[in-house]
Amino acid sequence: MRSTLFSQENNEVESDALMALQNPYMLRSRVSPGRDIITRKGAMVAYQGNVEFKHEGARDAGALLRKMVSSDDQPLMRVYGHGDVFFAHHRANIHLIQLEGEGITINGTSLLAFQADLGYDLTRLKGASMLAGGFWNTTVHGHGHMAVATQGTPMILDCSQQPTFTDINATVAWSANLQPTIKSSLSAGAFIGRGSGEAFQYAFHGPGWVIIQPSEFTGVTTTTS
Repeated sequence: MRSTLFSQENNEVESDALMALQNPYMLRSRVSPGRDIITRKGAMVAYQGNVEFKHEGARDAGALLRKMVSSDDQPLMRVYGHGDVFFAHHRANIHLIQLEGEGITINGTSLLAFQADLGYDLTRLKGASMLAGGFWNTTVHGHGHMAVATQGTPMILDCSQQPTFTDINATVAWSANLQPTIKSSLSAGAFIGRGSGEAFQYAFHGPGWVIIQPSEFTGVTTTTS
């Protein structure tokens, strides 16, 4: 059989790494006993070997309470066993990050996977209202690897020099030391169809960075894998 589909660039890329890129849109993870991965539910596209999947619940009572009151809870699953697992999300670009004691706060639609040894928790933006939406995000911290998904090539903005405002759905992640607030551009005209269409933004200012993507894609929440 002949086809460009079977060209070498589409072959499986062997790697013993816990996380590696199969291609720009697919993550490969080699799990083994003691090397579990936490991923968003529904992200698995294939696996080889003896691999199991189970729901990842809250790690303590406080986290459970936050999950219960949050409408933006990130559904997660634990991947364990021994084998290779491949993950993707709506053909998004995948980026690997190695945390070295730092923390990163990430929009739930952009969180793809992270090493199970890392700590994580839901965090709420101060001053956010129900109208704004997206006021719960996930903060991941510690030492280990994680994978972030973006729609298109992202851009990193330095928030230390001047106030920085970003569209909520275009915002991927930010350094966990930043404490963003919600800026509202909502006016009376918006209720009669005369608004700008940009009613709410994140407002950042201080030493740190924010990652944005060239898309306001909100993703699709999936509850099964």
